[in-house]
Amino acid sequence: MAHADVLPFDFTHLHNTVNDYSDDLLSLLQKTREATDVENQVIQSGGYSVGEDPDKKFVGPVVKPEVPYLDFSQLQNALGGLKKSADSLQVIFQNKIKAGNVSVAFNQSLYKAEQQLLNETGLPRRAWYKHMLYAPGFYTGYGVKTLPGIREAIEQRNWKEAQDQIIITAKVINRLSDYLSRVATANK
Repeated sequence: MAHADVLPFDFTHLHNTVNDYSDDLLSLLQKTREATDVENQVIQSGGYSVGEDPDKKFVGPVVKPEVPYLDFSQLQNALGGLKKSADSLQVIFQNKIKAGNVSVAFNQSLYKAEQQLLNETGLPRRAWYKHMLYAPGFYTGYGVKTLPGIREAIEQRNWKEAQDQIIITAKVINRLSDYLSRVATANK
């Protein structure tokens, strides 16, 4: 990229990827809900006490709270806005390439776009990680987590934090959409 006349940023691919991340989270939430229901049924039926040793005290697991339905609408709306702005910018990008009219300022605006995905307060319990689309996992070392604020809250069964992180992530995606729209308007 250092010697490219045109920086190869395609935000339509970014939209598709982040949309897939969102779908993965919805699937994770549904699987967590189903697993919790099954485990609670086993606990309530006494399934864990079947092999209990009468000479040892057995403390079985307790019933887990139900998994709530989180509101992903703000994130989904933000992704819809990202699609529109990315599609608009893609048309301008292609026209500039065909015309051989890609300025340094346009390239700079492309590489600065990712900065819009940073959240000033960072991730929960890791304020130094500012990027809201991916970060090393809290318990995975360098293993990446996508939409980490939301994903880790779901994995930790912290439903309020998950809902809060959905809203924060939607805000940074909206900020990126607005930025891309401004770039597109400035370069028509």
